[in-house]
Amino acid sequence: MKLYNSVSRILLEHNASFFIIDEPWDILVNRDDLAGHLLSRIHTSKVADATDVEQWLGAGSILPPISRQEVWAAGVTYLKSRDARMEESQGSGAASLYDRVYDAARPELFFKAAASRVSGHLQQVYIRKDSVWNVPEPELTLFINSNGSIQGYTCGNDMSSRSIEGENALYLPQAKIYEKSAALGPCLYVTSALINGETAIKMIIMRNDVVVYEDQTKVSRIKRSFTELVEYLYRECDFVHGCYLMTGTCLVPSPDFTLQEGDVVDISIDGIGILTNTIAFNPKHNS
Repeated sequence: MKLYNSVSRILLEHNASFFIIDEPWDILVNRDDLAGHLLSRIHTSKVADATDVEQWLGAGSILPPISRQEVWAAGVTYLKSRDARMEESQGSGAASLYDRVYDAARPELFFKAAASRVSGHLQQVYIRKDSVWNVPEPELTLFINSNGSIQGYTCGNDMSSRSIEGENALYLPQAKIYEKSAALGPCLYVTSALINGETAIKMIIMRNDVVVYEDQTKVSRIKRSFTELVEYLYRECDFVHGCYLMTGTCLVPSPDFTLQEGDVVDISIDGIGILTNTIAFNPKHNS
């Protein structure tokens, strides 16, 4: 099942039909057995008209699947991410930090975004004006309820300023946390089962309608289990409305690639859908 958050309605997609859910997002999703609850709501919810669905899920109407949840992220959980972080940090002498994190018992976890800084499907994400090396980072993202139980999944884009992080590892917050530096969507995929390890994660970057990057991998390439990451995140943090956790970067463009204004990034995960974002600068730089 897929839950869509839009300006007008919350929509539940099940077996090619859409149902209108009249319940606040935070109350709706933050529960145990979310999948069972949604199945029960199908029998009492109104079926949405196809024309309305097209309007409610169109550009400018669809929202990220988030309300008052925080977004956190895990780092260096894939070998490709470790190698990329070591490469970008050679000049600062911090390359060994990432090697040690990859093999350490404790994972790297960091705050990524408040809900107000998160973009949705067909919305813009920003690159920093003071960074010369910017990349998107496709990540399978968990939705975890307030009890620490994984209830769903979505596509995540953990935008990163690699030149800033590479300059000094202590600059990580500036490289990762800024306006529209994260995107989630297009929906919250709800299932009672753990996502299959053979699930493919893909990323395509278009520039002037030409593919400039394309690659894919599998969820099974991750080094740490989802339950391990969640357990560490919830050890000393309470999330009253639940939390989103990006599980790590699995695809990394080559070092000679950086995003440009107007680029279009498609991140797709089997079973969930495609998250599409356009690259832009914060409009405040135009003033």
